[in-house]
Amino acid sequence: MTTPLTSHEPATGVLLWQGEAGDVDAEVARARAAWPRWAAQPIAVRIETLRRFVNIVRRNEDALADLIARETGKPLWDAHAEVTAVMAKVDISVAAYSERTGQKRLEAALGARQSVRHKPHGVMAVLGPYNLPAHLPNGHIIPALLAGNAVVFKPSEKTPAVGEMLVKLYHEAGVPFDALRLLLGGPDTGKALAAHPDVGGILFTGSAQTGIAINRQFAAQPSKILALEMGGNNPIVVWDTPEINAAAVLVVQSAFLSSGQRCTAASRLIVKDAIADRFIAEVKKLADRLIVDHPHATPTPYMGPVIDNATADGLTESFLWLMSNGGKPIKHMVRPKKGLPFLSPAIIDVTAMAERPDVELFGPLLQVVRVTEFSDAIAQANSSRYGLSASLIGGSPDQYNQFWANVRAGVINWNRPTNGASSAAPFGGVGISGNHRPTAYYAADYCAYPVVSAEIETPRAAIGVGLKDIDVSAMGD
Repeated sequence: MTTPLTSHEPATGVLLWQGEAGDVDAEVARARAAWPRWAAQPIAVRIETLRRFVNIVRRNEDALADLIARETGKPLWDAHAEVTAVMAKVDISVAAYSERTGQKRLEAALGARQSVRHKPHGVMAVLGPYNLPAHLPNGHIIPALLAGNAVVFKPSEKTPAVGEMLVKLYHEAGVPFDALRLLLGGPDTGKALAAHPDVGGILFTGSAQTGIAINRQFAAQPSKILALEMGGNNPIVVWDTPEINAAAVLVVQSAFLSSGQRCTAASRLIVKDAIADRFIAEVKKLADRLIVDHPHATPTPYMGPVIDNATADGLTESFLWLMSNGGKPIKHMVRPKKGLPFLSPAIIDVTAMAERPDVELFGPLLQVVRVTEFSDAIAQANSSRYGLSASLIGGSPDQYNQFWANVRAGVINWNRPTNGASSAAPFGGVGISGNHRPTAYYAADYCAYPVVSAEIETPRAAIGVGLKDIDVSAMGD
């Protein structure tokens, strides 16, 4: 007898959802069988179907936001923002598909034409994360379906209820039941899905460790498209600015939005030493005011819990490790509710540490590094194998140009937070943050492949050189 899958509300510990793991072979087979008919639909039909999905989500907005809030623990306002992003994705993807994978025709010699069109890959596997359990997988599913692919979607085992509801809304909108399949299960199910021979592409959002394992697994399979988004150890640099309070707000937003559980969250605050004491005090004062509570609490919280107790335990242990190895606590990480994964926002000065771990600490933990020269700030920003997001707060236009030119990241901002990237732009990173397959507006690039055709209605051909002369004498009367 198989062990049932379960999902509990992080904020209360209450059982939220229970179900059974799916059958990888069966789900891929159903998607494979449905793909040709879906791919053969005119693009206008696929667009109209997905626009109906937007209307269905809008009618169920409150229910979906409530489920996201309960299953992830994030505040209800944060969950509503995620649902808004889900709805916005369709029009953005339609525009991106037209711009980046639309048809092109050019005139060629002899009255022929040169055509560029795009074909879907077939069955795409979408592996979703728990932090934005509707928005992030939706960012793969929409462009994949739009391009004519079938999709097998495995949500995170920590947020199966949101994944299940998202797929139901697609089906209600008219996406064929077998063109989009829900596959529930844990890490082993995800590995089996990614390795399935009938899957033509893997679209993954999650940890660097898992993404690197997938990349290694497919090193000898160039026929499969692989798009990886693997998080970050993101720097936010604060330099000379008269707007100390606004700069502190940007740092707090970057570090603690969604309890720090965003791949673009600022993990490292790199600050000019001359302003550090005053600035850090301002950040701490604001962080002290943040309300940490359950999603539906009054007054409205800024942060909820992290996803589960194991995650909270790991973050607490990381804070203690930093403290024990030279870190100077500025704001301690505490567990305000016994037995539940609530964490206070934490800040620790790691300037004096001989070695700082280059890992993604996925939660509300901000490390501070003081520097004296701007070149040192850039060097510290680049002292990571990751390269997803980076921000400069303050500084001059020339310093921002220097920052932009020298910092290795896929998202580089000036006087804006590290998180909150627009879906109307490409989103992805370098280093171990991604594999040069940015998602969001550029997702169209990996959901279809270009086909170039030289075309003419009547055969026309001649060979003008390199032929022997015709032997007239050998020809008959």
